[in-house]
Amino acid sequence: MKLDHFRKRFTSLLSVALLSALALPAAAAEIQDRNFKVAIAVNAGTAHYDGGVKFCELLDKKSGGKMKAKMYGGGALGKDTAVVSSMQGGIIDMAIMNANLLTGLVKDYGVLDFPFAFANEKIAYKVLDGEWGTNLSNKLQDKGLVGLGFWEMGYLNYHSGKKPINKVEDIAGLKMRVTETPLQIDFQNVLGANAVPLPFVEVYTALEQHTVDGGNQTLINLEKSKFYEVQKFVTITNHMYNPQILLISKKVYDRLSADEKKVLGEAAAEARDYQRQLSQKYGAEALAFLKTKMTVSVMPPEEIAKMKEKTKPLIDKYSKQYGEQTAREMFAEIDKASKAR
Repeated sequence: MKLDHFRKRFTSLLSVALLSALALPAAAAEIQDRNFKVAIAVNAGTAHYDGGVKFCELLDKKSGGKMKAKMYGGGALGKDTAVVSSMQGGIIDMAIMNANLLTGLVKDYGVLDFPFAFANEKIAYKVLDGEWGTNLSNKLQDKGLVGLGFWEMGYLNYHSGKKPINKVEDIAGLKMRVTETPLQIDFQNVLGANAVPLPFVEVYTALEQHTVDGGNQTLINLEKSKFYEVQKFVTITNHMYNPQILLISKKVYDRLSADEKKVLGEAAAEARDYQRQLSQKYGAEALAFLKTKMTVSVMPPEEIAKMKEKTKPLIDKYSKQYGEQTAREMFAEIDKASKAR
């Protein structure tokens, strides 16, 4: 009897011990103290910077205070291209940047710049968060980076200091600032503008000195960069959707345990959804503000149709450069997402 009692007692204690071990948070055993630096070109007040702050908070909370991240805004850790190189070498841990900046590493990322590809944000989310977006992110790993999700800067719209742009013909002859990428240059030139490639940091001065007549920006950028001080007109065209991406150095990522990677992924996914909501909120607020400073108009649907028709050949041209299969699969997913209820 005593032996049976002992066995029952031992089994009971063992069960309690096992249950206690299972109940212990993973952070206590398999999450180490980590400190990450997150590089970003913009400052507080933009949706992707403020979304980054939320990511840092979530990472801290979900790891029980062990995994910490700190934002370094305003390009404090270097220009985006330099940051990418530093992440590949494991010197900089993480970054948030425009996804099209990765085209030099993985040419497929260029398809994200195709004009009028994403009719609305919901379609963009379905495609970028789905299998196609995952496959695109996975292509970075051979280049020393790991994608943790696509974020949002919003749609590009036209702005001008010279005259309002109410129809496609109004673009002709204007000196339009563009980013230093062939597709952006071709897009403006096809529409009759004179494309002027300039780094973002030089845009305000160029507009002020009339070196350029206008350009295309998100509404949030127009407000935060105070372009309304040197521009008169905004035209809502939504001609290019602008995804951002949260990245981590693969060298840094590979040092993490399975539990740490799980926490990182959960924080990134939750922060992504928060950031997109923030982007929508900030965009609406920016539009309301700009209406008090500039003349804001919406390009009519028939003129948008003309823009699409004129720039459609660019998709064929750049599909050949960026990857015909990637482009074909993206448009198939866009079509599927467009038809989904």
